[in-house]
Amino acid sequence: MADQEALFLKIQRAQAGDEEAMAALITENTPLIWSVARRFFGRGTDPEDLFQLGSIGMLKAISGFDPSYGTMFSTYAVPKIAGEIRRFLRDDGLIKVSRSVKSAGYRIRKIREELAARLGREPFLSELSEASGLSAEEIAEVENAGVAADSFQRETNDDGLTLEGMVGTGVMEEGIIDRLMVRSEMEKLPENERMVLYLRYFKGMTQDRSAKVLQISQVQVSRLERRALSKLRQKIS
Repeated sequence: MADQEALFLKIQRAQAGDEEAMAALITENTPLIWSVARRFFGRGTDPEDLFQLGSIGMLKAISGFDPSYGTMFSTYAVPKIAGEIRRFLRDDGLIKVSRSVKSAGYRIRKIREELAARLGREPFLSELSEASGLSAEEIAEVENAGVAADSFQRETNDDGLTLEGMVGTGVMEEGIIDRLMVRSEMEKLPENERMVLYLRYFKGMTQDRSAKVLQISQVQVSRLERRALSKLRQKIS
């Protein structure tokens, strides 16, 4: 019990910004990170890279853990560690998207096609949400599950821009951790900014088409896009 209390206190210090406590927690949990990373050996990714990905998951576990969950920290951390690794391998096409996610994606595509045929235009996100019974966030998550990692290098279809190019500073060339940082920071953006980036850089929509889907003006899309990109640059610079 005393060990658990000491651990919780150290986690609280790390959450409050104590870098030494955060570093100590990473070091102390290195065996746990490696134990999870080993499950993914032999899938085409260097073990050290898997460990670094797992370390990001550990950082997220430390930041999000709450003793009131009534669970051991390691029990909470393992899914976070594995989740970061799986997400990278999935996005690089090395892990197949689950059957349930594929099924949901197929259903959403069918609903989108049916609405488009009936309405004579691309359905608004609110219309797609109402017809599918899923929230806008759930729709984005399902559709994003099948998006390959090259989304960051994929050009939007109106101006030849890529998310990698817009974020700039060559950050994407520094390795998988930097690329994952961009993805992680995107998840922290407000929903409207995140959805604009999703439609623009993952779905390849023009600003005008994105505006129609989101039921806002093209000017608002442009403003949200600039704001979101500015935040990403600040976070990863």
